[in-house]
Amino acid sequence: MNLNNVFLILLSALSLNVFASSEDEINHLLNFVASTDCQYERNGTMHSGKEAVEHINKKYAYYLDDIETTEDFIKYSATKSKMSGKYYKIHCAGNSSVKSQDWLLTELSVYRNTQK
Repeated sequence: MNLNNVFLILLSALSLNVFASSEDEINHLLNFVASTDCQYERNGTMHSGKEAVEHINKKYAYYLDDIETTEDFIKYSATKSKMSGKYYKIHCAGNSSVKSQDWLLTELSVYRNTQK
């Protein structure tokens, strides 16, 4: 086995490990959204977490080829409307609304810290 083959095998293993890690993180975020009591605002209409996940999953499937990281997943699937350009917002009781991107990146950071 030459050095190029070893390099390709190591690169493939690393890519699979990164993909598996991202897949776990994305699944965590989808469960986080589905189980939230907060309202997900999309183009001025409020949605439950379960309704939001349905929409996010549709966008995730559409942009799958562009998604390499969990941050890409958030950017392409759960940040803003491609049609209107409006950012999705999260409304939680007793708190100011926040952009869904910020809300999800915060949860991703919390999740990563618990996985160390």
